[in-house]
Amino acid sequence: MAAIEPLRAFSDNYIWLFDDGAGSAFVVDPGDPEPVRTALEARGLALEAILVTHHHFDHVGGVEALKAETGCTVYGPDNPGLPFIDRRLRDGDAVTVLGLAFEVLTVPGHTLDHIAYFAASPNPVLFCGDTLFAGGCGRLFEGTPAMMHASLQRLAGLPAETAVYCAHEYTQANLAFASAAEPANAALAARVAEVRERRERDEPTVPSSIALERETNPFLRPDADGILAGLSAAGQTPAADSVGRFAQLRAWKDGF
Repeated sequence: MAAIEPLRAFSDNYIWLFDDGAGSAFVVDPGDPEPVRTALEARGLALEAILVTHHHFDHVGGVEALKAETGCTVYGPDNPGLPFIDRRLRDGDAVTVLGLAFEVLTVPGHTLDHIAYFAASPNPVLFCGDTLFAGGCGRLFEGTPAMMHASLQRLAGLPAETAVYCAHEYTQANLAFASAAEPANAALAARVAEVRERRERDEPTVPSSIALERETNPFLRPDADGILAGLSAAGQTPAADSVGRFAQLRAWKDGF
């Protein structure tokens, strides 16, 4: 049976491993090759592909070594700074990898080259790198607030049941900020308690779901009454539009 599991890397990265149940695998954003090697050997899997979401080293640092060792195909953004990409992807491209039919979504903001991979069936899954996090979103290293807001709203429009596979274990810190930004959100309070219990057991808090992010992630909710109240309580006058309020939230989080 096919399965997706996290491989821990560095201090808080997740490399996602897809096992097709028939001896083949792909991985997403292998910043470190060693956890991938260990998992492939332990499970007797052949690495057929690597999916890359963006160019940051903690997402691509292991790609060249794994490609040289396995001959796998590397999919990724159309960024000339990534010479190891075999299949350069743009918005709307369709690629099938080990039976999963992905639509490629460009989601700039964290970086300008950032892409995400969405498969609608058999169960909807999203590999979104550092764009959408559980309870948060990536910092704006290269893009603008308008870019990131548009990218996040695009992801928020995916089916509610979509499993969200992000690339870092940032959930507790993200939810601490979310609780400051929207303190009256009951669904958020319940999520905080659940995440605390998971982390006490040293369990991953991801994947999340689009439905849960819509309910509890402040960066998907800049128009919610609770967010406007939270900004006001923090001494900020809420901006007049969604992009402006998103920018306020991101700047607040950057210094939180």
